[in-house]
Amino acid sequence: MNLEKTIMSLADTAGVSGDETKAAELALSCLKEFTDDCYIKNGNVIGHLGVRGKKPHVLIDAHIDQIGFVVTHITEDGFLKISNCGGIDRRLLLAQEVTVLGKKPLSGVICAIPPHLEKDDSKVPEMEDICIDIGMTKEQAEQVISLGDKVIFSAHCEKLQGDRITGAALDDRCGVASILRALDIVKDENLQCEVTVLFSTQEEVGERGAKIAAFDIDPDIAIAVDVSFALTSDDSELKCGKMGKGCMIGYSPVLDKELSDTFKKLAEEKKLPYQIEVMSGETGTNADRFSVNNSGAKAVTLSIPLKYMHTPVEVISLADVENTAQLIAEYLKGVGA
Repeated sequence: MNLEKTIMSLADTAGVSGDETKAAELALSCLKEFTDDCYIKNGNVIGHLGVRGKKPHVLIDAHIDQIGFVVTHITEDGFLKISNCGGIDRRLLLAQEVTVLGKKPLSGVICAIPPHLEKDDSKVPEMEDICIDIGMTKEQAEQVISLGDKVIFSAHCEKLQGDRITGAALDDRCGVASILRALDIVKDENLQCEVTVLFSTQEEVGERGAKIAAFDIDPDIAIAVDVSFALTSDDSELKCGKMGKGCMIGYSPVLDKELSDTFKKLAEEKKLPYQIEVMSGETGTNADRFSVNNSGAKAVTLSIPLKYMHTPVEVISLADVENTAQLIAEYLKGVGA
């Protein structure tokens, strides 16, 4: 498995919250390399491995959706008004290139007043002030764009120096790739438990896909693979992990401490780099839904350090994705044995 190629392919496929079909279909095709027992249900990609019905039942999840926008109005001048799908940093929106996912993909730019004419260049625009210019009249736009169509940043993944990758939607397509890589590692193992893989929808708008899937799957143990904040020059080491230093194992009141300790001990035994991420309440990940699903499940977060979250230029280290995959694989080899 080519991890870099897999990450880039997944991240460059459109899948805004609520409209993840293309990304889900690609993820499903990747999952079919490891199991025939996989399918899409209510938007979620689900696959089964190991021994059906054998305890413990382990769920491994990463969300497939990405942040984006939705078209809310077409003005008389042919500009598109939009609203956000998921958490958008409005500071970076002006003059961004975007792709409108209408009847056919359309290139557009978010309108920006030139600095020569801007009276207050410190103002952060509100979403209701944002417009997209697609170079069409209203009549032309209405032929190819419908209200409710999604919009994504036009950024594509690029290689930086070393093992770094930048692009949009690395949150959480790199998590999806790490799970696929873990399955690649254990593909010849005789797993002594039931494993369900979940690539869930609508995480960015309230972990909705994880909630319905977990109720249906009803696992004993749930591993939420997501991203978390990597240290940048303008932030604090108290709040962030460090890129290149391995998977961030979560500790939180809503997570299972015994399970977190298990992953910490396993990383030490296998000499895999890891970091500890302490959260004082909910984690902001699908683990929050897994821990209170049905009669509950032991839940843990494994997070990949990522810079510039929810922007078109997110950055990850391939080594962190690989080390996260290795940790998941080592756990699967031993659980239930």
